[in-house]
Amino acid sequence: DEDKERFDFGGEIIPSAIKKLNVQAHLFKDYWEDIGTIRSFYQANLDLASPLPKFDFFNTEAPIYTRSRYLPPSKVHACDIDNSMISEGCILNGMYARNSIIGLRSRIDENTTIENSIVMGADIFESFEEIKQNVSRGKPHIGIGQNSVVRRAIIDKNARIGSNVRLINQHNVETAEAENGCWFIREGIIIVPKTAMIPDGTVI
Repeated sequence: DEDKERFDFGGEIIPSAIKKLNVQAHLFKDYWEDIGTIRSFYQANLDLASPLPKFDFFNTEAPIYTRSRYLPPSKVHACDIDNSMISEGCILNGMYARNSIIGLRSRIDENTTIENSIVMGADIFESFEEIKQNVSRGKPHIGIGQNSVVRRAIIDKNARIGSNVRLINQHNVETAEAENGCWFIREGIIIVPKTAMIPDGTVI
């Protein structure tokens, strides 16, 4: 029961295992990064999109493969994308992305800017009928609406971010959070949790 409360490999799990189990050491000289904090997780992910990342998915001597999802190719219409990685199954319309990771099934609408951000994407595609229902209810669809700006943020899966939204940490704070838990700021980075909804016109 006590072990179930342990999460950190270096500080908790490995020291505990050394006391109870036969633990062997192996010298590893390649890429390794501790992503135990929001900032380190954020930086390690954004580094993947740089021209010469520390960890390269495209290394021909040791290529990295993701599991098969059988998703369609991404659709990119009139977009400006620089120093970014785009996953499969995305629908990107007239948006701008710089130094960002755009995850599976992401949907990003016109005149929206994504800078220095990680957008995790979605687990599902919403149907046209579901999107119509969202509109009638004033509910943003899964993804990011039009005329929005997302800067220095981590957007978790299935989040709904409306139109004319500004996720920019306008007061430049290190820590903050919404009363309803739909967003947080940690180490100056905006975090929108999984399935959270940010209404049209929100400014953070």
